[in-house]
Amino acid sequence: MSPLAQGFAVVAALLHVLFFVMESIIFSQPKVWRRFGLKSQAEADVVKPMALNQGFYNLFLALGVLVGIALVNTGSAASGVAAVVFGCACMVLAALVLVSTNRRFLTASLVQGLLPLLAISLVVAQ
Repeated sequence: MSPLAQGFAVVAALLHVLFFVMESIIFSQPKVWRRFGLKSQAEADVVKPMALNQGFYNLFLALGVLVGIALVNTGSAASGVAAVVFGCACMVLAALVLVSTNRRFLTASLVQGLLPLLAISLVVAQ
């Protein structure tokens, strides 16, 4: 796996850790829930349990990619590449689901999905 592909995958994973923090740890802050298009604390309170769950999904995807990168660099390249590609593919597919639900999430979808797509593309191109 090329260093550039690994770099894209690591940055994608770190972004998903950030999503975890936003969705599962600091979601109750108005500046955070407003980023998700919510308009009131009441709406945020209703969405909070789902956001918590979604945050952990993002964390687990990130950890899968990071473990894959570690495996690539410690002699288990085939297993590592498989883990990285699977985690990145899940990120890309989630980004597609996001934009398909509402076109106003295009920017968020690109933030979520572009880096893992680049990582996968570089793996496939090798």
